[in-house]
Amino acid sequence: MTADLARKAFEKNTDQRQALEYICNELKENLDHYDWVGFYFHHRTEAKLILKAFAGEPTEHTEIPFGKGICGQVAESDENFRVDDVNAQENYIACSLFTKSELVVPIFINGKNIGQIDIDSHQKDAFSRDDEALLKDINAVVAENIKLETLNV
Repeated sequence: MTADLARKAFEKNTDQRQALEYICNELKENLDHYDWVGFYFHHRTEAKLILKAFAGEPTEHTEIPFGKGICGQVAESDENFRVDDVNAQENYIACSLFTKSELVVPIFINGKNIGQIDIDSHQKDAFSRDDEALLKDINAVVAENIKLETLNV
């Protein structure tokens, strides 16, 4: 799988939310260790993340304050965060009882962190550097195509 799926998503869908949902669904359906995939974006005026698209079981965590959980930490650190065992993390927000590992990769526009892709897996040690590289490439395509004002964040 390559970042071409993100290019295809934006070519097929004029609605940005649908394009993001397409990416989430393709990743979840084609990578067996991706059990939940979502895109969070920074709120325009508040220090919180807003869930805008996902594939997998619904979550109650549609808004996450900066600093809380893995996603909230990435919002502040601007760095990828790979967690091999979520039970070993003190600042972890459980979205599902089945989640064993998580990978969050930020999205940058002009050097500014504007959001992230969040992947949960039901397997421990599920993610590798290859997963990080794939998500970084996908996020680069998202950054080229996304218009934050139309996402209402």
